[in-house]
Amino acid sequence: MKVFIACLGTETNTFVPFPTGRRNFEENGVFHGDATRHTPNLFSAPLHVWRRRAETRGWTVVESLFAFAQPAGVTVRAVYEGYRDEILADLEKALPVDIVLLSMHGAMVADGYDDCEGDLLSRVRALAGPRAIIGGELDLHCHITTAMITQADVLVTFKEYPHIDMAERAEELFTLCADAAEGKTRPVMAVYDCRMVGMYRTPVEPMKSFVARMQALEGKDGVLSVSLGHGFPWGDVAEVGTQSLVVADGDAAKAAAVARQLGQELFAMRDSTLVTYWQPDDAVADAESAQAGRPVVLADVADNAGGGSPSDSTFVLEALLRRDYKGALIGLLWDPVAFQIAEEAGEGATLDMRIGGKCGPISGQPVDLRVTVKKLAYDCRQSFGPTKNGTGNLAWLQADGIDIVINTRRTQLFHPDAFAPLGLDPARYRLIVVKSSQHFYAGFAPLASKVHYVTTHGGIEPDFANIRHTKRTVPYWPRVADPFTGQNA
Repeated sequence: MKVFIACLGTETNTFVPFPTGRRNFEENGVFHGDATRHTPNLFSAPLHVWRRRAETRGWTVVESLFAFAQPAGVTVRAVYEGYRDEILADLEKALPVDIVLLSMHGAMVADGYDDCEGDLLSRVRALAGPRAIIGGELDLHCHITTAMITQADVLVTFKEYPHIDMAERAEELFTLCADAAEGKTRPVMAVYDCRMVGMYRTPVEPMKSFVARMQALEGKDGVLSVSLGHGFPWGDVAEVGTQSLVVADGDAAKAAAVARQLGQELFAMRDSTLVTYWQPDDAVADAESAQAGRPVVLADVADNAGGGSPSDSTFVLEALLRRDYKGALIGLLWDPVAFQIAEEAGEGATLDMRIGGKCGPISGQPVDLRVTVKKLAYDCRQSFGPTKNGTGNLAWLQADGIDIVINTRRTQLFHPDAFAPLGLDPARYRLIVVKSSQHFYAGFAPLASKVHYVTTHGGIEPDFANIRHTKRTVPYWPRVADPFTGQNA
């Protein structure tokens, strides 16, 4: 058997004002056939799994491109086409192949391509032929499109949010595709449009039990795999939204029935999946009244770089300053300019500095503070599940009783160990502000006395009913109370 592996993706927020270009990919690491020789990150980890599984069987592995960008705006057309065509050229040289495995996001949009994954899969199918088994691993914040379903044999999404199971899903995808290539199974897929747009937190109920139910169905009565594509709400594409996805063994009717059953179950519990969002001043006031002990964690969800926001907004920082709050830690705030100034001044220096607010209205206003540069750290990383992911260079700035950690590489905060290079222990603070929507949860929730989700006017403000979708024609909840009957909210 010959197995071809590659990765191309990003999560595109079509509403933010800055494009995804080549530099954004290169900051995350672009590898031309040798990603598996480097430390795995969230989207390269599947390539490591697939190479190991194939080589254990004595199969030939052909590794192509790895290119994955931090979420931002629409991808530059020439950048997408260049990376896509590199994968296709490598595949053509490798032909014939038995299996193609692609690590993708599922919500990548480029100039001229609303469905990059569907475009890539269609071209891979045209080259590899009808007998090759084509599989894709997707982030659960994906758009599961008609083109993707019709061109791939097997698609599997992460099941968990935060995404702690990327390696497990890679194992699952390899097994499903290997079994199909060996003639043991004949996978067929079906999707069900839940007519919902939202975000669903899997560590807590009711989603925790729903994920367990999905997993309980797998391996029984011909059901091979069950996924839930949560969807990425801030992508203005025709097939945005939540969809259940089922892979069955040769039984399309079975796949469709199970997908519909699960989709309807999710829709029925839609109100109980809603998250309570706090305004910044209210969240800080509540933290002030909290008993001493473990810190309160405020998630600055709308300024999450993982959803395409700048990660430089000042709305929560301003709330802390308005209330003269002492003993808070906030990070990671993306500000390469401020880092350069701090570096020039040096550790121990005290100076006036303008912080954040660099990228337009969604970033808020820059904040002028007198800061002390406490410590600098270089080429830093943070944990996310079993992987290590770069944060760039860090500066610890102290101002008015608040510790602010700025960084040079735009990324969300995943884990408390992001602060370790600066010698900071998040557990000793009264309040921690994390620029993340949910991926922080696995690392920070065990430290916290409570977690509040805070909304601001950021790039991924969670007002799902009023996101300016122009391309989806099918009604969805919560814009419509019951989109299956047409009842208005």
